[in-house]
Amino acid sequence: MPGIRRQARMIALQTLYEYDTASHNPTEVLQRHTEERHLHPKVGEYASELVLGVCDHLAEIDAHIQSAAREWPLQQMARIDKNILRLAIYEILFNNTVPAKAAINEAVELAKTFGSDTSSRFINGVLGTIFNRAQQPIPKAESEVK
Repeated sequence: MPGIRRQARMIALQTLYEYDTASHNPTEVLQRHTEERHLHPKVGEYASELVLGVCDHLAEIDAHIQSAAREWPLQQMARIDKNILRLAIYEILFNNTVPAKAAINEAVELAKTFGSDTSSRFINGVLGTIFNRAQQPIPKAESEVK
């Protein structure tokens, strides 16, 4: 049986995918998944944190995806890949309770399970770019340099 966080990521991914494809309310979708599967409360809690976090930061997360995967417009990207990226970027840039490398590894595993044959390489490449950019020091504005 997968661990609590892995289960939570799977449920969050399925919730975000349904939200992305059918525009169903993500909170209601998540509640339905949690009740139907009789999930441990901690799985539901973390899945909820992920889903709400992604939804709260969606525009910013999508901007990171577009910046790191310029040759793949969001509208042309496989929905499952896009939502795996959204989850991982939320964990890497906003959540900070999981080491970035663990979030990337988990995203690659989700891609192997739910995506196409090329999804895991694509996800790894995009997340690697975003992670490397996040590690760069922020240049000081000219007004700060004196």
